[in-house]
Amino acid sequence: MIKSFLSLFCIVFSCSVLFAQEVPIKTYGKFQEVITNIERGYVDEVNANQLTETAIVAMLEKLDPHSTYIPAEEADEAQSQINGSFVGIGIRFQIVKDTLMVVATIPGGPSEKVGLLAGDQIVGVDEENIAGIGLKNNEVRAKLMGELGTKVKVKVMRKKLEPISFTITRDKIPIFSVDAAYMIDKETGYIKLNSFSKTTVEEIRSALKTLKGKGMKNLIFDLQGNGGGLLDAARGVADEFISGNKLLVYSIGRAQPRINLNANEKGLWEEGGLIVLTDEYTASASEIVSGAVQDWDRGLVVGRRTFGKGLVQRPIALSDGSEIRLTIARYYTPTGRFIQKPYQDVETYRKDLTQRYLNGEFQHADSIKLPDSLLFYTLVKKRLVYGGGGIMPDVFVALDTADVTDYYSQLIRGGHVNAFSLEYVNSNREALKKTYPDIKSFIANFSMDQKMMDAFFAYVIKENPKLEFDQEAYNISGNSIRTRLKSNIAQDLFGYSESYQIFNDLNEVVQKATQLFKDKSYQGFDLDD
Repeated sequence: MIKSFLSLFCIVFSCSVLFAQEVPIKTYGKFQEVITNIERGYVDEVNANQLTETAIVAMLEKLDPHSTYIPAEEADEAQSQINGSFVGIGIRFQIVKDTLMVVATIPGGPSEKVGLLAGDQIVGVDEENIAGIGLKNNEVRAKLMGELGTKVKVKVMRKKLEPISFTITRDKIPIFSVDAAYMIDKETGYIKLNSFSKTTVEEIRSALKTLKGKGMKNLIFDLQGNGGGLLDAARGVADEFISGNKLLVYSIGRAQPRINLNANEKGLWEEGGLIVLTDEYTASASEIVSGAVQDWDRGLVVGRRTFGKGLVQRPIALSDGSEIRLTIARYYTPTGRFIQKPYQDVETYRKDLTQRYLNGEFQHADSIKLPDSLLFYTLVKKRLVYGGGGIMPDVFVALDTADVTDYYSQLIRGGHVNAFSLEYVNSNREALKKTYPDIKSFIANFSMDQKMMDAFFAYVIKENPKLEFDQEAYNISGNSIRTRLKSNIAQDLFGYSESYQIFNDLNEVVQKATQLFKDKSYQGFDLDD
């Protein structure tokens, strides 16, 4: 067990690999002494593996908030987000009334190939009943994911008929980082990106080609809620927007000399209008892209101040299949901005977004206080920008909570909107598809009328009798409730991407960017409101 600990410890601090210098023997010799004495003399039996993992976590926590340890059982899932794929059966699912419901099959995936359909209820996996047992999402993944090429047998209920059995061969399933790509109007395209993985640049290029083919002259690039991902993917995406051999980002670490990442490809959107959308959850790789666009005056950043993560992590695989992600460098935007917020006080760091909200920063731009020492100037138009604590937007958009009531929040948190939408679509799928063959006809003609809303509220009361209809709250939140319902129905009927065309009616940052293009105030960076 001691050897196991030392093996892991030495890999964590394998400086001969990472930094070309060795850790003194006495540094980890002390750990050997501690573990040896615990195993020999501690009053109770100890789990040395658990102690090892606890020690690793504690060591990394002493470094910074983003150096992390990933146990072996979680490493594959974490890696799938980077790789842009995982091995499974290829379904989007939702647990409704303790039953696993197929929301959609992944096009070309193994479930679609054997004949699974949206609306199918999976009640058994490998002869084991999974209906009515309190199944959780992580348990579903554990049962359906597995090794490439292995088989899993599922039992399905379809339209309350006799159960149907399918044998599905697990395959590589793509995880798409582009959530949506569509034309908002005749000139303005929209792309929503959720992460930066190995497939991101290819996905972005495909979306850009499609939108350019539809006549796009302006692009809204939505990075709201995008927590980042691969540094190289960020470079590749920025390269699509920025011309020439311009510097996009550079990084420096104690054991890493300065590394410059420049634009080196002919991008698909180096000309034309560009607005990048950000919020307080926009982080890391997303901040690299928005910072490069802002520094080179290629486009506007619209929304709210980003998270503020300017540290670079390197994934390091350990011998038992676990992994550490070790901070090896700081990155800087082309103007030299370091946008990492202070992290010396870890508790304050973790509560930073809450404190920003309490300080009024999400509602008022002048609530953001940054020192003059963080001032920088953009590289072309010499506009004033800030370093430290994230990317400050060129156009601030307040968080709109005017229509948020407690009743509305309970409908969302309780899952009633999702559950009703899925049940409604599953009960009416054929008729809906016949009446609304595409998203365009659905948006134009499907109405959240009084009959539909009465059915929804009756469903809510049936599921939760304590959540009685609140007319006063509905007067305030009614538009948001109806829009969310219509968006969710579109998602279950057509797909995730199509639902954004409805849901974005509630996104005040998207609406502001659209207006900037429409009223031409984008041109010349004329930001007077």
